[in-house]
Amino acid sequence: MYLKTILATALSATAIFACSVRPDIIKDNIANAEIQTGLLMEASEEGDTVRIPSSYQNGEIVYVPADDWVSGFFAGTLWYMYELTGDEKWAEHARMHTEVLEDIQYLTWHHDVGFMIYDSYGNGLRLKNIDGYKEVCINTAKSLSTRFRPGAGVLQSWNVDRGWQAERGWECPVIIDNMMNLELLFKATEFSGDPTYAKIAVSHADKTLENHFREDWSCYHVVDYDPETGAVRRKCTAQGYADESAWARGQAWALYGFTTAYRYTGDKKYLDLSENVAEYLFNSPTMPEDLVPYWDFNAPGIPDEPRDASSAAIIASGLYELYHHTGKAVYKDRADKILESLSSPAYRAEPGTNGGFILMHSVGSIPHGSSIDVPLNYADYYFLEALIRKANIEKGLPPVK
Repeated sequence: MYLKTILATALSATAIFACSVRPDIIKDNIANAEIQTGLLMEASEEGDTVRIPSSYQNGEIVYVPADDWVSGFFAGTLWYMYELTGDEKWAEHARMHTEVLEDIQYLTWHHDVGFMIYDSYGNGLRLKNIDGYKEVCINTAKSLSTRFRPGAGVLQSWNVDRGWQAERGWECPVIIDNMMNLELLFKATEFSGDPTYAKIAVSHADKTLENHFREDWSCYHVVDYDPETGAVRRKCTAQGYADESAWARGQAWALYGFTTAYRYTGDKKYLDLSENVAEYLFNSPTMPEDLVPYWDFNAPGIPDEPRDASSAAIIASGLYELYHHTGKAVYKDRADKILESLSSPAYRAEPGTNGGFILMHSVGSIPHGSSIDVPLNYADYYFLEALIRKANIEKGLPPVK
């Protein structure tokens, strides 16, 4: 019955949209997301087990286990739906999808626990102050801290004794993505009063700023360190086109991650870095007019290479915060343009399609042949986050509350 109701609503909304000027972009996207995310939520809760939707490929929803790096994004999307609508239904389901991740607080074999737990438990704590969520965040920060290599001053991203990572000859690989896990450490210091977590975050950010960036402020994906001395062994890529290319999502992580680091530290060098990355992005001759980048800025087949909506959504969200810290209208203007593009039929799925995911045309990893030109749960997560930040700014509030 619920499925029939929302599909009927979808047809009505599509008809209204087709014969009218676009309504307010935030309200329009909330209405669309209620349909799409409702469908995906219903599918993921069929049967006796709450499943974690990651993508939609070959006509089927792809689900992942709790220890997959993307496992926290759908719970976070549900929390964002609650924040956007105020409807307690979304909070109820967000809590279900959050608490299937409880054991991740003890996971120590990769760095992505920040994504997994802060996007789920962190948002639940922020919006509902649920008993026990703070402790999960602190425990997760403890687990993440076991990956800190004091000699190099960094958090090791991947282990090198298993999988394809073991074939690269790395000793202590650090990926630019790891900047996104530092917020959990800053929050753990705030929650616990223990300065250790924030000190680790600052050390990691400083080393990343020192070693990950080229003269034009594009960034490497992977920097491999000697874990004892901190010497840089190699700079390369795992998911970009080439070692010296600019993988789009990596640039997005850099802009967003260093802007977040500035929020917690007030250290202007982080803000300057974010602005430099933004200038690289928008001065790039291969940035498309609609500001939805190709999967790599140096991919050889441009303009026939896949676009990456997930990178665009991350960039937009980061730009809204960058605008808040700098007061420079150009950053909000660019973020607004990205949201307009992502809200268009070129990237936003028709209601009732796309497996319930909001955005189409994202890229996971082309070198690994994984999730190419498909919807991805983190694209939807950062898209909704960008809408929240835009709404807050336009109400005269800080983008991040």
